Amino acid sequence: MKKTKKKILTYAAIDIGSNAVRLLIKQIDEKSVNKFSKLCMLRVPLRLGFDVFASGKISEEKAKKMIRLMKAYRLLMKIYEVDDYRACATSAMRDAANGKDIIAKIEKSTGIRIEIIDGQEEARIIYNNHIEYMEDRCGNYMYVDVGGGSTEINFISNGKLLFSHSYDIGTVRMLNQAVEPAQWDELRSAMEALASKYKEVSIIGSGGNINKLYRLAQEKDKEKLSMPVSELERLYSQLKNMSVQDRMDLFELKADRADVIVPAAEIFRAIASFVNASTIYVPVIGLADGIIDGLYARDRHAARPKA
Repeated sequence: MKKTKKKILTYAAIDIGSNAVRLLIKQIDEKSVNKFSKLCMLRVPLRLGFDVFASGKISEEKAKKMIRLMKAYRLLMKIYEVDDYRACATSAMRDAANGKDIIAKIEKSTGIRIEIIDGQEEARIIYNNHIEYMEDRCGNYMYVDVGGGSTEINFISNGKLLFSHSYDIGTVRMLNQAVEPAQWDELRSAMEALASKYKEVSIIGSGGNINKLYRLAQEKDKEKLSMPVSELERLYSQLKNMSVQDRMDLFELKADRADVIVPAAEIFRAIASFVNASTIYVPVIGLADGIIDGLYARDRHAARPKA
């Protein structure tokens, strides 16, 4: 009997960031809507960046926790019958002196292969995911993904990617006072150069912090998933003058969100001022979504009949 090709596909993405480690599992039924449905999303705040940006390496305690977490994620992928996965580590693991050794131990203990991707690859994955969600490809958009260790920026004009760069400016780095002034100078210079050439730039924000800031915003457009930069300024002013505990109590923030949300707001407001943006769009997409989109796109390309 001839086997029929499987039409329901399940993919997983593991995003090992400087603040948290995420597992995202999505499924797509090509016979019906040809659209992904989310099966599982887990976020564990391992906070690797606090080790790396202070001492240059990941502590033995957190390395053990990573191995245990990867074993749990491996079991979940088996339970959900994942067809394929990709695990990517970003800024903290890039900078950790023992990052490659830990990855080798994880693969030996769990079978999970982890790639340490550079900032350009991280930016490309995020951009490729976002471009599919753009309803209006006309105009100038600055796509900004703020993480714990780095900020990825893609500039899109009329649907074309014209600029892509990663800066070692992140929320955990800022809390550890580990951002080099030269990084801020380079960011400002690049943003102001783009702003002088392209007018009316809108920011598209990515990451857990901007999503939370959007939910806290009083002034926002729920249909367009946007808020004015002036509302971001108001939130920043309010939050920065509060203690971490007060942010947790008043806004019901988790401890690992209450501290990083202020430097995240500071990064977004700085970029907005550099490019004279008045609006920030906040679609809920990020690196993990981009990883899964990339896996599916690769499989679709491989399935096409050769000419």
